[in-house]
Amino acid sequence: MVACRERIPEDKSPETDDYKKAESFLTVQKDSAFYYFNQIATASADSLQRAIAYNQMATITLDAGDFFGSQEILLRSLQYLDKTNSKHRSCLASDYNALGMATMNLKNYKAALPYYDAALNFSDNPNLRLIILNNKALTYQRSGNYSEALKIYKEVLAGTEKGGKEYARSLSNKARTEWLLRPGYDAAPELLTALRIRVEAKDLWGQNASYSHLTDYYSARKPDSALFYARKRYQVAQTLNSAMDRIPALRELIKHSPPNAIQRYFSEYQRLSDSVQIARNAAKNQFALIRYEAEEAKADNLELQKDLTEKKYQIIRQNIVLYTILVLSVFATVFAVLWYRKRKQRLQMEAENRVRNIQLQTSKKVHDVVANGLYRIMTEIEHRDHVDREGLLDKIEVLYEQSRDISYENVEAKPDDFHVTVAGLLRSFASSETKVLIAGNQVALWKDLSTSVLNELKHVLQELMVNMTKHSGATTVVVRFERQKQHVLITYTDDGKGFPSDHQYGNGLANTENRIKELNGSLSFGTNNERGLKVRILVPVQ
Repeated sequence: MVACRERIPEDKSPETDDYKKAESFLTVQKDSAFYYFNQIATASADSLQRAIAYNQMATITLDAGDFFGSQEILLRSLQYLDKTNSKHRSCLASDYNALGMATMNLKNYKAALPYYDAALNFSDNPNLRLIILNNKALTYQRSGNYSEALKIYKEVLAGTEKGGKEYARSLSNKARTEWLLRPGYDAAPELLTALRIRVEAKDLWGQNASYSHLTDYYSARKPDSALFYARKRYQVAQTLNSAMDRIPALRELIKHSPPNAIQRYFSEYQRLSDSVQIARNAAKNQFALIRYEAEEAKADNLELQKDLTEKKYQIIRQNIVLYTILVLSVFATVFAVLWYRKRKQRLQMEAENRVRNIQLQTSKKVHDVVANGLYRIMTEIEHRDHVDREGLLDKIEVLYEQSRDISYENVEAKPDDFHVTVAGLLRSFASSETKVLIAGNQVALWKDLSTSVLNELKHVLQELMVNMTKHSGATTVVVRFERQKQHVLITYTDDGKGFPSDHQYGNGLANTENRIKELNGSLSFGTNNERGLKVRILVPVQ
């Protein structure tokens, strides 16, 4: 992973005021840097300067986790470069290397490799070539082709001066790859040598990678050593103030820590996962909005310039009727300004509504996928004497992957065992104080319902159970499923506190009601024999 953090220096661009401002914001305020680089990319008359600005914008979006956006901007950068111009070679190498990293992070490993080859073709600096080769080897490693990755790492290691940061990185990567290829390989001496070099050089990013490699290596051999290096990795990630590196470190701490420490690490993992995902989505929306507004402003300016030019020639041609044309010109100018302002307000409002809708959708997904999913896992931990660590890690892994993909629309295949999913979901909320009884949950009940309907019903049932656990104090919960001609009837009852007459629904139950309405179904709340809660859900099959 360290290789992916390295930046290949581009050709020096003329230091305009906008370029100086953009560089000054690179390490402190990414959105401001993106804004000024976008100003250069859309306004500069120098093609190389525009290409370099687009390359910097792509690097910013790549760091923010927007890999598709980064690819699109890099392809725009390549349009302004001449492969026969020697001054453009360094920027070409940087663009192709970044395209390889973006494509690798999208797990399209086969497509990433030609980009690295193109980057090597345009790179004239031996040190830069070693960086590109490291990235290519990492792509082979992630795809499981350890033999090819090992060949490249050995080549890089042979061409690197001993004792430096680059040597430590190559040595650590080579040792880890050889261990992945041959699990019996003793990688510890090389991994520890690389760590020692990085500690002496005060290379914190390198130490972070070394501690990650050592944790993986000792995970099965010496769990206590794995825990030691996982703690060291977490300490370094905290010093670097890198949430993206603290998350995997916390996952390893959860895996290797004693049961009494798991809850603390799990809570921190939950908080960081939520904040990182929300920050990533906000950054993607912000960068897209900056580019959108710049393109619109450019188009409006060109259109206004065209109008003014036409009016100028019209006045020259119609000099005989100067007074009439003057009156018409004033009228047209006032109209154009008013129209321009109104159009600009409308475009700004549309952009703001678009961002607001994206944020609302993301918030709803975070609530459904992350918040309720984490609460379900925490409930299982709280009410079980023995923690199934591997099962817990599997669930966290699924939840982590879902949270990473939360901004994408994924099409899910229809499950064949949805009744098993429903049973597992409901029973996960059972405890020594609360019994959960299920009736009618048969395979035939769900067979005619679409995947989207099943997914919505799963979130509805989860919300009801979370609400019960948090607020009702029920000792018995009964969930009954019935088929009534072309409808499925779900009846939920419990013996808890129920709802007071003036109760206001929170976001969770309000979302539940909206979900059922979107399915053309009905939902009603009542009491169960003058106490507790009774919920009746009716959903059409077609």
